[in-house]
Amino acid sequence: MLEELHIQNFAIIEDLTLRFSGDFNVITGETGAGKSIIIDAMGLLLGDRADPGAVRAEAERALIEGVFTVPPAAQDQLLPLLIENDLLGDDPGLLTLAREVRSNGRSTARVNGVGVRLDLLGQVGDLLVDIHGQSEHLSLLRPARHIYLLDRYAGLEEPRLALAGLVGRLRGIREEIGSLLRDEAELARRADMLRYQIEEIQAVNPRPEEEEELRTERTRLANSEKLAEFSDRAYRLLLAGEEDFPAATDLLQQAAAALARLAEIDATQGEQAEWAARLSAEAETIGEAVRHYHEHLEYSPARIDELEERLEAINRLKRKYGGTVVAALDYAARAEAELNSIEHSEERLEELRGQETDLLRSIGDMAGRLSEGRKKAAVALARSIETELTDLRMSGARFEVGIQRQPDPEHGAYVGHERLAFDATGVDQVEFLLSANPGEPLRPLARVASGGETARIMLALKGVLGRVDHTPTLIFDEIDQGIGGRVGTVVGQKLWRLAESHQVLVVTHLAQLAGFADVHFRVSKREVAGRTVTRTDILDDKARVEELAEMLGAQTDSARQSAHDILMLARRIKDGEGAEKA
Repeated sequence: MLEELHIQNFAIIEDLTLRFSGDFNVITGETGAGKSIIIDAMGLLLGDRADPGAVRAEAERALIEGVFTVPPAAQDQLLPLLIENDLLGDDPGLLTLAREVRSNGRSTARVNGVGVRLDLLGQVGDLLVDIHGQSEHLSLLRPARHIYLLDRYAGLEEPRLALAGLVGRLRGIREEIGSLLRDEAELARRADMLRYQIEEIQAVNPRPEEEEELRTERTRLANSEKLAEFSDRAYRLLLAGEEDFPAATDLLQQAAAALARLAEIDATQGEQAEWAARLSAEAETIGEAVRHYHEHLEYSPARIDELEERLEAINRLKRKYGGTVVAALDYAARAEAELNSIEHSEERLEELRGQETDLLRSIGDMAGRLSEGRKKAAVALARSIETELTDLRMSGARFEVGIQRQPDPEHGAYVGHERLAFDATGVDQVEFLLSANPGEPLRPLARVASGGETARIMLALKGVLGRVDHTPTLIFDEIDQGIGGRVGTVVGQKLWRLAESHQVLVVTHLAQLAGFADVHFRVSKREVAGRTVTRTDILDDKARVEELAEMLGAQTDSARQSAHDILMLARRIKDGEGAEKA
């Protein structure tokens, strides 16, 4: 819901901050004081096109900011949009929108402090607020939403989601069928290429660790002369000895013998004697190992050539098939799977077509049951809305939920003896239809009358669909056009009831409607330093009596008594002591 609205340098508003209740908020005030400007500012915040002429005279920019809390029901739709566009703030239940319009015509929009395109701001705003009076913000006027509202009203959301899962599976099967039905010559060429690539990789048949082993062996063979020199010298120093120089093992054995005699006299030197003996034995072991290594060294130019050829073959595969041996082997596995699919395409195609037919029948069965549920719910919904419209002094209005189906003999789902076009919602095309006056034909809701009549129609729809419509905030402007005090009481009662499931904001000139407010704002204007500025006040009970009396057209004692009676009647109705009917 809208927690706070800040407007700066917009039309005659210099600097205004409104903090709204989560219940039924009413905005009243004299004509021209700025009530409609507040609604225009909200429209701008929700993505309306900017008019640089709306920037307050002598100001460089206008700024509108809104702080919203997002209830869980609205988060289900809003969070995926925010996450997709990297707009999620620290608290998923809190959201800020901002719009800046400069006098030179430039405009910027922000969501949670991040700059966004205007269309994205509109998508976010549409999930937060419906403004009744500016049809571009009316979610109920968008036919694409009607099927979802009907399903929520009928409790059919779960089976619709199950149907969407089947449609998703069918889409995958049809994509595979399409790939198998490509040009046969192209498939043949593809199969030849795949065979060549598989044979090329299999001819080399590399192991993932082989390359490192080959490089190690190549390095050893290429340096065999140095290896022979170093190993021979190490052997002679350790075991054989050189002219005038005894072997290291001989010296270590002599040292070990001397330390052994020393330990016989002084037991504290026993450990050193043992170490010397071990060193002598280990040196002899090392010498034997070096001798064995030296004797088996080989120099083979032919083997080096073999290694170079093998490494080059592996490198060719790496360059062509992904940069590593593992990538080349993975490519071969994928190529074999694709080749197998091509070679067995006829069998696979027959299998897929069988699965497609089975799914079309399952989709048709499920869609048919959904349709029956929708038809029953459509009748109940239409009756409820017509009852609401009668209460709102539109007794001649007719409402109908239009449900249409389109034949699709070639690709459609099997519903009974028909094949019907379908999507993830089923086979139905749902649209709300209305005849606002007797004798007029039913027409799509988006084409009904404008102004207060449209607002009353929306109120009737919201009254019935309120608990299944997840738009948190509803704003009604001009809803009181063409209605009197008696109907105004009914409208006020319905708006107050609607606030049980939504935050409701209403701009009105009708005292009987305003009497139901949980929070009452009065908008006024005054002159400051030769400039007109707008201000708002939250009214207490005494101030509300004065405001309602003025709305009734007089500031007399009798008008104040009437205003007091309006408030008392609203209070009794809200307390459950009575209800007003038109």
